[in-house]
Amino acid sequence: MSIKQYKKEIGMMNLEKLIESREGVSKADFPIPEKELLKRFENLYTGAVNDVLREFCLLNQALPNRIKSLREYRTIAGIAFTVKSAPNAMISGEMEFRTKMLDEMHEDAFVIWDTSQDENATLWGGVMTATAKSKKVKAACIDGGIRDTHQILEAEFPIFYKYRISNGSLGRCLITHYQTTLAIGGITIKPGDVIVGDIDGVVVVPREIAMDVLLRGEEIIRNETVIFRWVKEGQSIQDIAEKGGYF
Repeated sequence: MSIKQYKKEIGMMNLEKLIESREGVSKADFPIPEKELLKRFENLYTGAVNDVLREFCLLNQALPNRIKSLREYRTIAGIAFTVKSAPNAMISGEMEFRTKMLDEMHEDAFVIWDTSQDENATLWGGVMTATAKSKKVKAACIDGGIRDTHQILEAEFPIFYKYRISNGSLGRCLITHYQTTLAIGGITIKPGDVIVGDIDGVVVVPREIAMDVLLRGEEIIRNETVIFRWVKEGQSIQDIAEKGGYF
């Protein structure tokens, strides 16, 4: 084998690994029913989940702080349903593709929408909210614009977003993909990942470690319950630290 052929084969192998790492979607089943897993995640909070992910050496799982919650939500957990759009002057085919996407949106989905840094349009409004609720979608996170905010609030649908503007999407952007790997602010999100959101933002839990993260998160909550009791009792910081407490 020539050096040129060798380099070519090595390059192809490395590329295949990269493609699998980026585009491969976990089909791992949870050891408990999915609804039970999500309900138990909703007894945690994003800070605790983030701390657990740090223990797994995953330091970059929180979506960027430009994304904020519309209300002061308690914890919401769902399964990632990913959508990608991009600024575009074209309109043809948009409604057909959007209809297909909505048809495939599933119960307990947490929609994660990458707008390709769009700053001019809204990708989520009142009708999208009503449709999502009818399909029992848990929440939506839009790295871009929303509108019809009163309708969203009245529907009591949890949403996380970047900005609000009255501009609609038609003629300003096109949906290009859905149920594909996204990268938002350096965070990789894949269909099927567990998404946890609350007033402090949105965190991505890779599907293959979701159960382990949940169990460790529940342990942290139990530990914190004890620490809060010690503090309330007036125990000294030194005593609490010596017993394994933290601040």
